[in-house]
Amino acid sequence: MATYYPPVGFHFRVDFEGIPSGSDIGFQSVSGLNASVPNSETYEEGGENRFTHRLPKRASFENLVLKRGMLVGSELISWFKDALENLKFKPRNITVSLLNEEHEVLQAWQFYNAWPTKWNIDSFDAEKASVVAETIEFSYQFFRRVN
Repeated sequence: MATYYPPVGFHFRVDFEGIPSGSDIGFQSVSGLNASVPNSETYEEGGENRFTHRLPKRASFENLVLKRGMLVGSELISWFKDALENLKFKPRNITVSLLNEEHEVLQAWQFYNAWPTKWNIDSFDAEKASVVAETIEFSYQFFRRVN
């Protein structure tokens, strides 16, 4: 009987539709893979006085947040700049893939019609020897877990 080990969270890849894979797939962290149904509506049924029906409304999704060492001159940066500086938004699908030790996809999540909403560059500090990191947030319509 084989022993199951949960996958590790440090071996992953991020792909952007329409942007060739290369240095733009190397991110330090990914967060925001959260969905919920936070709201419901109540319905009172005539003749039923013991309870009211609670019906779910649409799902809600948090922003996708990606963090990496600052990269200069990539196609991804051009997309961000065009959206944030020129207000030319061109939504793209983003795929986050969790990989195994053979670099094969264990599980993937696809984010549909994503567009950049925030771009943050870490502060510079002469007293710390650290890499300058950038954090990019994306809004999107919805995401789906892909097998």
